[in-house]
Amino acid sequence: MAVSARGLYFVVTLFLGSFFGSIFMLGPVLPLMFLSPAWYRWITDRIVATWLTLPVSLLELVFGVKVVITGDGFIPGERSVIIMNHRTRLDWMFLWCCLLRYSYLRLEKICLKAALKAVPGFGWAMQVACFVFIQRRWVEDKKHMENMLDYFCDIREPLQLLLFPEGTDLTENTRQRSDAFAAQNGLPKFEYVLHPRTTGFTFIVDRLRKGDNLDAVHDITVAYPKNIPQTERHLILGLFPREIHFHVRRYSVTSLPSSSSDLESWCRDRWAEKETRLHDFYSAQPRGFDREGVARVPPCKTELRVALIKAASLLYWSSFIALCFTGLWLWPPFRLYFLLMVGVFVAQQKLIGGLELLELSCHRYWKSMATDEKMK
Repeated sequence: MAVSARGLYFVVTLFLGSFFGSIFMLGPVLPLMFLSPAWYRWITDRIVATWLTLPVSLLELVFGVKVVITGDGFIPGERSVIIMNHRTRLDWMFLWCCLLRYSYLRLEKICLKAALKAVPGFGWAMQVACFVFIQRRWVEDKKHMENMLDYFCDIREPLQLLLFPEGTDLTENTRQRSDAFAAQNGLPKFEYVLHPRTTGFTFIVDRLRKGDNLDAVHDITVAYPKNIPQTERHLILGLFPREIHFHVRRYSVTSLPSSSSDLESWCRDRWAEKETRLHDFYSAQPRGFDREGVARVPPCKTELRVALIKAASLLYWSSFIALCFTGLWLWPPFRLYFLLMVGVFVAQQKLIGGLELLELSCHRYWKSMATDEKMK
């Protein structure tokens, strides 16, 4: 199939926004990390959130994607772990359409593969955003998760951590592996979801509870009733989803089991519910999670406000990208700063392994300094 002009426009705009945004919007703030990691986190979260509105604007305003949200909704500003089925490799981006309406994009962090942090632009911004990168080797990931979660608890900055317990998106190959796991462990075979891996989920919930930094778990089921763009390639081909449906179940932290083993069973029960919910979704006509098509809790932003945010985002980022190209073309100091910051991002990746690791080191330094002062 031929590459689509619409798809190229979408991907190139997102890349240029993240690339230039990392250099000219996030770059000047990096020195603050050494002075106050907590203030650095407060500022950069809000800068990154402006970019997170761009995919929503493009999907809904330019490409006409319809978003339907049903269920419990969110309490704005609450600290939560978000668990979601991984139907496509793009679910994490589509979720921003939901969070823009029901929460604050600046709160979201994503648990994702460490290899993505090396991607220019996107990876740099995710490092600055302090996303939780994992190697998929639990011995290494456990210590890193512990450090990251303790940091968020220390600085008291609320977060909503998105986790895909299935570990990968649903394909024919991954379904076969999930079926093999089910056969080995006496579990039912699933058609619409994969069996979840519960170790990371239980560790994250327990750690945030101990740090008094968790209000709820949001269990979100995502479905695509008309067409399913499985990978980034589908977007480049212009195959955007015509509709995205989210069903939200909110579980207060006080309602969750206290032991890790019970929490694992709780998570598996939620996935069994998802299987049934998705079976009903795809069997119904018209397809939907709720026949009335409404959420039980109203969004924290009106559709008028959401429309204004999307329009402002599209205008801002289009102008910003154009101004960056103009500056690179006409102003030598602009080019010098550009090359310097590209060098900084590339060098720190090789020497340190990621800006989020440097941020943790700065936090540990200032925490130890504060501890020493108290002991004097």
